Amino acid sequence: MNYHEALAYLNDLQVHKIKLGLDSMQAFLDRVGSPEKTLRFVHVAGTNGKGSISATLFTILAKAGYRVGLYTSPHLSDVRERFRMGDRFISQEEFSGLATRIRTILEPEKITYFEFCTALALLWFAESDLDLAIMETGLGGRLDATNVITPLVSIITSISMDHEAYLGTTLSAVAGEKAGIIKERVPVISSAVAPEAAAVIEQVCRERRAPLYLLGRNFDFSEEGQEGWRWQGICPPISGDLSGLRCALKGRYQRQNSAVAIAAATLLGAYGYRCDAVAIREGLQAVSWPGRMEYLCLETQTRRPVAEAEGGEVECRHYLLDGAHNPDGVKNLAEALSDEFRGRRLICVWGAMADKDISLALSYIASIVDTLILTRPAGERSASPEQLLACLGPVEQTKALCVAEIAEAVQRAEKMAGPQDLIVVAGSLYLVGAVRKILCGELVAP
Repeated sequence: MNYHEALAYLNDLQVHKIKLGLDSMQAFLDRVGSPEKTLRFVHVAGTNGKGSISATLFTILAKAGYRVGLYTSPHLSDVRERFRMGDRFISQEEFSGLATRIRTILEPEKITYFEFCTALALLWFAESDLDLAIMETGLGGRLDATNVITPLVSIITSISMDHEAYLGTTLSAVAGEKAGIIKERVPVISSAVAPEAAAVIEQVCRERRAPLYLLGRNFDFSEEGQEGWRWQGICPPISGDLSGLRCALKGRYQRQNSAVAIAAATLLGAYGYRCDAVAIREGLQAVSWPGRMEYLCLETQTRRPVAEAEGGEVECRHYLLDGAHNPDGVKNLAEALSDEFRGRRLICVWGAMADKDISLALSYIASIVDTLILTRPAGERSASPEQLLACLGPVEQTKALCVAEIAEAVQRAEKMAGPQDLIVVAGSLYLVGAVRKILCGELVAP
């Protein structure tokens, strides 16, 4: 298959809906030589922060001189965004070659879209000269396709309610699914500090004799002035003290995510991966995670990126793109907007999936923005602007308008915005991906 044929084949697998279970994944990997057994991993699960922590740890390790692979999901506009090695994404030729190999071995059997991507990532990483691979779960953990690996370190990020149909209707049930990535004697770093979730993770760690390093107990972070912050590791093997830290990722909650990444980088030192203070500082300031609290300043006519220093010389518009889609994620976004963009007029372009907790998430964002433009991301699961509008109270509805087409919604926001205003795009990664493509083009080069 060429790349377009491989992509069409993969997209056809979308008809196989979410299927949690490891049997078909493990059976396929056994048939291709068990690539997962030749690699060293960090495994990341959780509700919010998985991607940011993975990207930050990836960047810190790269600054320390290691060759690292990164597998994440979902993507914004091109599936190849899920597969990264060093400073590049997988090429079309590599993708189509591995996809052809997988299809040839599988036929006439089928696996799911996510299983296919996970198998492709493992094969690509195994055929490369990697020091380490960071694997982010797709959904849950216990039965997630990535859970065929045995990592050096497991990371469990903050846990909240999401995907209840698959993971359970209580926080302890969701935590139990996430804790399914915990392996016998493999250390765990966790920022899941909500008591109900933390209790489950601690119990599973005891049962599996897995050392647990918990945020607020074994490591922590604290504010230092307006911009800086401090990380402290309280006990070996993650002891240490780093002050005057800065994060490239916006939002104070990203300091918590960065604290987890620093703890993981420090713990990896026990396995020979040395990340000194310089690598950690440079990694925090260099990390980029498109579509997640991503700030853009673009020239009005051409949409070329503009440095803040040029702001007074050319007419520009300011954007913040964030894939927050569940209530906890949107609450973090709202707090970041109130904290870091206080006093600026906020124009929000919002779209969401109908199977999410629309009302609660919308209430967080609608209460702080000045104008709310409701639109519809692509996909059969997406809510219509009218459905979103119906979730708002009478007062909030007065600041909202419905614009079905995403491109038109962006244009309306740009016409409304002045040079000091902020256009916020949030509610769904599908929406963020579509808007980012309009503003910046493809993230991955052809």
